[in-house]
Amino acid sequence: MDKGRTIKPENIYSSVSSVHEKEFFETLVEKGMLRIERIVSCGHRSPENGWYDQNQNEWVLLLKGSAVITFSNNAVVRLEEGDYIHIPPHQRHRVSWTDPNRETYWLAVYY
Repeated sequence: MDKGRTIKPENIYSSVSSVHEKEFFETLVEKGMLRIERIVSCGHRSPENGWYDQNQNEWVLLLKGSAVITFSNNAVVRLEEGDYIHIPPHQRHRVSWTDPNRETYWLAVYY
């Protein structure tokens, strides 16, 4: 145990001042092949001409707000507060909509 370091809590809902201009990404934990990320969106979506195509599994929990994820096979998944989804490696997808009237908080776990 490192006695010189104080452990203090942080809040997943802490404000992000620039989220209305640009989607916010913050790595909370990264260790080896594991990365946990907080994402805050407000009307943001993926570029029309691009797909996420990751080498890792992605598990996403929508903490607050709402969003729509579209997959390359034309499947469309709407996420509301508390919904989560597992996206296997190389399952091409994009965020096609997030609520423009309130912040959408995501917790993404890559492994």
